[in-house]
Amino acid sequence: MKVADPCGCFPTGRHYPGIAHLLKVRAVGVASEIDAGSAWIDQPIAFIDVETTGRDPAGDRIIELGIVIGRGGEILTRYNWLIHPGRPIPAESTAIHGIKDADVEGKPSFAEVAEEILVCFKGAIPAAYNAAFDRSFLLAELDRVGMRPREPPPAMRREVDWIDPLTFARELYKNEESRALGDMAARLGITLDKAHRATDDAEAALQVLYALAKDPRVPRAYGGLIQEQRRLVRLQDEARRLWRKAPAPAAPPATKP
Repeated sequence: MKVADPCGCFPTGRHYPGIAHLLKVRAVGVASEIDAGSAWIDQPIAFIDVETTGRDPAGDRIIELGIVIGRGGEILTRYNWLIHPGRPIPAESTAIHGIKDADVEGKPSFAEVAEEILVCFKGAIPAAYNAAFDRSFLLAELDRVGMRPREPPPAMRREVDWIDPLTFARELYKNEESRALGDMAARLGITLDKAHRATDDAEAALQVLYALAKDPRVPRAYGGLIQEQRRLVRLQDEARRLWRKAPAPAAPPATKP
């Protein structure tokens, strides 16, 4: 049987299942061990949240990391690590999450807990609220300690998209003033007692994701969800680009006092 080859990847027309499978995974952004046609809500989801010394993953460090595992709309397990960043925590960062130098005194470095963190991601769909932030910090820390497992979990693979409920919140609640996690949790009746603490934020955000899943505009199939998320990200990025380019409103004409 001949296989269509629009990109010229298989010039002989023969099927190369290993290569084709990798291309498929990279094209749709799904984890290879999870069926793209399955209902994502029925799959294990590893929801991560990090608190940091600042906003730059190249120079700042993770000081708290929380992972919440969910499946079938239920919270299964919660994990939390306080991590010594190897530097003082700036006062402006403490003002956000409340974590002080004394709180991480004697706590392990990221290198000391990296392996047990990665175990939590095994076989699970990675997710985070405003995922680009948490993902960039996690991957930067793993790169920094030279973590290169032979079989990396989905969260470590750069071709695997993380589920990001914020993307869907921006679409489904586009007329609301804020889609910040605390505001979305309150809007959906979800309790968030300790905002800006990693595990509490991760659990609330996973519950937000499960609540958004009830909307028929959110695809049920894992692959469909990732493709819709990619489409929305493109639209939202373009909207922000146009907003930044829009001229500032003209000042009102001066009037005499």
